[in-house]
Amino acid sequence: MGLDKTVVDAAEAVADIPDGASLAVGGFGLCGIPSALIKALLHRETSGLKVVSNNCGVDDWGLGLLLREGRITRMTSSYVGENKEFARQYLGGELEVELVPQGTLAERLRAGGAGIPAFYTPAGAGTPIGEGGLPWRYGPDGSVAVASPPKETRAFGGREYLLEQGITTDFALVRATVGDRHGNLVFRSSARNFNPLAAMAGRVTIAEVEYLAEPGELDPDEIHLPGVFVQRVIRVYPGDPAAERRIERRTVRTQQEGGA
Repeated sequence: MGLDKTVVDAAEAVADIPDGASLAVGGFGLCGIPSALIKALLHRETSGLKVVSNNCGVDDWGLGLLLREGRITRMTSSYVGENKEFARQYLGGELEVELVPQGTLAERLRAGGAGIPAFYTPAGAGTPIGEGGLPWRYGPDGSVAVASPPKETRAFGGREYLLEQGITTDFALVRATVGDRHGNLVFRSSARNFNPLAAMAGRVTIAEVEYLAEPGELDPDEIHLPGVFVQRVIRVYPGDPAAERRIERRTVRTQQEGGA
């Protein structure tokens, strides 16, 4: 691959993602999600996906679109409370779910991207996270078909810690505000949550960017993720429905509440 990592569009960028691939997907709620790349995967009808992401979108946007069409078979997440279809599939035995404490999930992605196979953390010690037995998948009759295994523990300074494994995936999908042709990325505010970590974890990382900079245009001190972690870059344009930035819970004040 040359230094110019740009590809024509999202369809071309995800064309070689096969059925059954594992994906790390950036974003926090609906903030900073790679919506154009997700939409392209939806159109390709790629299925059997094993996805690692903080959450699974909502019923009609983000990863929720893939979930609704039955394209996701396994989710590794920390929060899944905004998607009724997610709950239906999980409780009905259609979806395998590994729930991970949010900080642990972030560190597992970062560790995987940094080449660290495992690490110890106190999060979850003394709970079913460490003891095992959490239902990963239910059977058709409501019984637990697949349960989480117990984790290895070790004491440091008199405190119990769990051994957690780093996460690497076949591909990663992320969104940045600015990126250059070399794959260097800049994120804005909360969109920085999980996007750099997901990008590090993917063996092939695809980034959609709202502004495409030329090489040398970005100040090195302003770059949040170096291009060494990114293999493909696409530009998304304002007004593109696939790249729309939605608000998860839109809350407004009435004129009376807002005062003059």
